[in-house]
Amino acid sequence: MIYRSKPVVLMAADMRQIDGQTFHAVGHKYVAAVAEAAQAVPLAIPALGSNSELEALIALADGILLPGAISNVHPSHFGEDVLNPSLPLDPARDSTTLRLIDAAVTSGVPLLGICRGFQEINVAFGGSLHQAVHDTEGFADHREVDSPVAQEQYGPRHLVSTVPGGLLAEITGRSEFMVNSLHGQGIARLGSGLVAEAYAPDGLIEAIRISDAKAFALAVQWHPEWDVLNNPPYLSIFRVFGAACRERAASRSAK
Repeated sequence: MIYRSKPVVLMAADMRQIDGQTFHAVGHKYVAAVAEAAQAVPLAIPALGSNSELEALIALADGILLPGAISNVHPSHFGEDVLNPSLPLDPARDSTTLRLIDAAVTSGVPLLGICRGFQEINVAFGGSLHQAVHDTEGFADHREVDSPVAQEQYGPRHLVSTVPGGLLAEITGRSEFMVNSLHGQGIARLGSGLVAEAYAPDGLIEAIRISDAKAFALAVQWHPEWDVLNNPPYLSIFRVFGAACRERAASRSAK
């Protein structure tokens, strides 16, 4: 029997070089959002070395959060060459998350993807990405504003329209709301088994769900973790995710 006062949410870490050394890092805003908005225990996980470690982590998890990152998913995972070699990549994170997504869905672990995590889920299900949305005909520039001030970078940028009758529309209770925008890449071909849940005004997919997942499985292109407690649509996503994690924890406690 497993008993916990709060569910445990695993968060995929980035592999980063800082002062010549390798670190596994997760942004504080994601940690705070899991703790305060989802009311769960955040636990960062490094790149995995074996399938046995993957199994152990899935056994530990009541939920999984795939955070955003400065790096992009390597385009080899969707059959393309690197378009811009100056942009950062993180193969170690790719090897972790792409396996973790499949294991989470198979095991019925609640899953929330944000920005890079949103793109990882699409790629894991066989989808592809625009490597430069701003250079793709018909789409706006979705990158952050050029400012050193975080409040300006994460400020409202554009509306998203939720799909009528969809999960995100149900969660937020809204047909549209404003979101921030800090991404250069985005979904080109939607992965098999994924359903679009929201769109930007230019038609870019901004939210998806995994259609046959056994538990909550949603991902968004924007950053709902930012100032989450003061933004009702953002908060609603984390609240429902946290409830799904508690449900999994409770069901495992009963065994």
